[in-house]
Amino acid sequence: MSTIVFLGGGRITSAILAGLRLGKSKHRLVVHDRNPDKLRDLKKRYAVAVEPDLLNAVQQADMLIVAVRPGSVRELLGMVGKVKRRSLAVSLAAGVPLRVLSREAGAPMRWARAMPSPVCRSGRGLTAVAFPRSLPRADRKRVHDLFSSFGQVVEIPESKFDAFTVTYSCSHGYHALATLARVGQEAGLDRNTALLASAHALADGIIAWRNGKLSLESLLEEAATPGGIAAATATAMDAAGYGRAVRQGVAAGLRRARANAGK
Repeated sequence: MSTIVFLGGGRITSAILAGLRLGKSKHRLVVHDRNPDKLRDLKKRYAVAVEPDLLNAVQQADMLIVAVRPGSVRELLGMVGKVKRRSLAVSLAAGVPLRVLSREAGAPMRWARAMPSPVCRSGRGLTAVAFPRSLPRADRKRVHDLFSSFGQVVEIPESKFDAFTVTYSCSHGYHALATLARVGQEAGLDRNTALLASAHALADGIIAWRNGKLSLESLLEEAATPGGIAAATATAMDAAGYGRAVRQGVAAGLRRARANAGK
């Protein structure tokens, strides 16, 4: 049984632990965090081992999951580098490239990157992974197998990682749901009905596309009959700058990712 050590006990670690428990993971799971309250909570909720001492945590790892904010990565890796243990390490830090991880750790670690969605807590996650050319096939499989235990995994070149990170975030769906439901309330629906209608428009419609055989274009034509209410709604949204707003949002996310890489 291999030991997976999480450095950072925040939200994404909690979501991954939930997904791993749902998938009946056989790994020994250990979490390190400087906040004792987080460790107590994670231990209680997921029955994981906790280790308040960073170096002791790293010493145990067969696979190390770096799950801290991008701005904290360099400081953390400077301390991790004191442990001369050759292990596989996976960074979840958005925007921090493999070359920086290898340089800052200063330790004989084999690095990969992963970007898991918080939806992994439900077993329906989506995770992008990126590997350096030198990473052995066996290590790639270990990373893939871990994240596929709670959802789909897609391997992409690291050069595309930032674009994926900005595009795939479930925040897009939550933001759209909140906005559409709010507008539905303004149109006269009560909150629960507005949320139900908006969730159907977004989630159920997308599931129908994902599970069916019709193209997205065909489904759009089916749902938005020319001259009908849906077509009028979509046309007005586009005219008001819907596409422009999405492009500006994605561009802002890419700028933030590149800024993270330079910190």
